Amino acid sequence: QVQLVESGGGLVQPGGSLRLSCATSRRIVSIIVMGWYRQAPGKQRELVATITGSGNTNYADSVKDRFTISRDFAKNAVYLQMNSLKPEDTAVYYCNALNRYVGDDSPEVSWGQGTQVTVSS
Repeated sequence: QVQLVESGGGLVQPGGSLRLSCATSRRIVSIIVMGWYRQAPGKQRELVATITGSGNTNYADSVKDRFTISRDFAKNAVYLQMNSLKPEDTAVYYCNALNRYVGDDSPEVSWGQGTQVTVSS
């Protein structure tokens, strides 16, 4: 069983920055795809950004040019650098992963529990 743990959320002023981290409980052999989703009060969960094992990235139009997703195999983690934050970015952010891990013979899908990001003055 693979667990994902998000961290780095918090309260920031508009225009500020946060860096979210998503750490896996198992060592990654290869990334298939990892990403971030978010859910604001009264809204459906939406895709924020994804990154594949080959390094291809994808972003929601609302965050493109402001957010950057990256990965670190050595730390078994994926990150989301969020700059120029806006009040509308306020949401619970969830990490999602489809990876192969050391000791497993097949890929596994995992979701984190979420980390709160609040952008307010």
